[in-house]
Amino acid sequence: MKKAVMNEASAKARKGTASERKLVAGLVATGEVSDPDGPRGRLLHAAARLFQEKGFAQTTVRDIAAEVGILSGSIFHHFRNKEELLCQVMLEVSRVATARMAAAAQESPQARLLACIRCELEAIHGLAVPGFPILVSEWRSLSAESQRRVLDEREHYESIWIAALQRRPAGVGIADSQLARKLLLGALVHSHSWFKPRRRGLTLEALAGQVLLMVWPDQ
Repeated sequence: MKKAVMNEASAKARKGTASERKLVAGLVATGEVSDPDGPRGRLLHAAARLFQEKGFAQTTVRDIAAEVGILSGSIFHHFRNKEELLCQVMLEVSRVATARMAAAAQESPQARLLACIRCELEAIHGLAVPGFPILVSEWRSLSAESQRRVLDEREHYESIWIAALQRRPAGVGIADSQLARKLLLGALVHSHSWFKPRRRGLTLEALAGQVLLMVWPDQ
């Protein structure tokens, strides 16, 4: 019985990985994100990880180049400077996160909102979309022009959230969908400082269910 459960879990994990790869492949095909196996994609992936671990200011171009095994000057064939690299990381992270959330949409309004919460928690806690936390932590490292570009991209992501919140029945939870989203965003992002996904105790799925109650309480 135990072996069967483990095999089922492994199968689900492989299925999830294949699904993620298919999703990214679709975005690569449309030119929305860089090929993760190509030179540009490898640079972006390395930069996202280093910016998240060390911080943007503490990460050098040499650090990023060393991570992918190239000379630091080679980075400038793809990006004008480190700030442009950060901006592109944020743009592509936003596109992948948006695609994941759209793909997780459910028929039931409540299930759709729960899927939004779960997808964001997965991204925040490093279970999907590498580099997602830097959208918050390194926001001030962007120039005003880059912030505008990222905000324009984030509008697609946020529109999925607002649409899901607007499908709640009248009188359920916080009435103002924009306010509900802002409060949810603060709570979800802050969970990075205290919540550790684990098999025993509070799981990510259980946390997502509790967060749902903030904006869609049981009647």
